Amino acid sequence: MFKRLFAIALTFGMAATAPPAFAQNCAERDHVIAKLQDSYAEELAFGGLQKSRGAQSVMEVWTSKETGSYTVLVTQPNGISCIVAVGTDFFEAIPKIKVEGTPS
Repeated sequence: MFKRLFAIALTFGMAATAPPAFAQNCAERDHVIAKLQDSYAEELAFGGLQKSRGAQSVMEVWTSKETGSYTVLVTQPNGISCIVAVGTDFFEAIPKIKVEGTPS
């Protein structure tokens, strides 16, 4: 995981430090997304709004079924995205199906 984070940091021209110093791994969102798509075959799996320190940001999880990698991004209102987590062996959870007439 550290090797991938380090490679991304070098690609974006950022100073890389040992995890969990993920906040230094930030760049323009378009640049980060292009790198995730082109180099890691990742696609947006899901995301949502989060409120922190009085401002809203967008949290996104990008995944690749091809490579099993995933990346968690947080994008601020100014368009800067920060990589907050990366990993391998991504999997999808199977949703519970409620059968009509059974207790939940």
